[in-house]
Amino acid sequence: MKCPYCDHSKTRVIDTSHDQRGGTRRRRVCDQCGERFSSYERPILATPLIIKRDKTREEFSRDKLLKGIQIACEKRPVSAADIDRIAGEIEAELQQLGRAEVKGRMVGDKVIKKLKELDEVAYIRYAIVYLGLDDLDSIRQEIDRLLGE
Repeated sequence: MKCPYCDHSKTRVIDTSHDQRGGTRRRRVCDQCGERFSSYERPILATPLIIKRDKTREEFSRDKLLKGIQIACEKRPVSAADIDRIAGEIEAELQQLGRAEVKGRMVGDKVIKKLKELDEVAYIRYAIVYLGLDDLDSIRQEIDRLLGE
């Protein structure tokens, strides 16, 4: 690995640690200038293509997933760490499936389940769009169902 300070190509690893997501943090020292720096390695696992309702396919986008969850959780007592955790869990679950394609419905179902456990108002907000709750009666039925659980 090149030194970010002097661009010398010889560095040594002096410490290694691992995180729960499978990443590796390495502490390095440059043989030329003696500066220390860290590098982070994480495996790149393939995520499946998402089959949308209209049968088109698109690449999985963690950013798009995060944005949808953030909109549902806007002005709610949900931390950014919780939102990021949910997106990470869903991405990991999709990668572990080992499939080339999955239906978008599967991703939406995973989001709905996790939001229901996290914040009921965020769940209802997401459900209105995802489940197509387009009138007050259907929204009331979903809220009543949620309260009955």
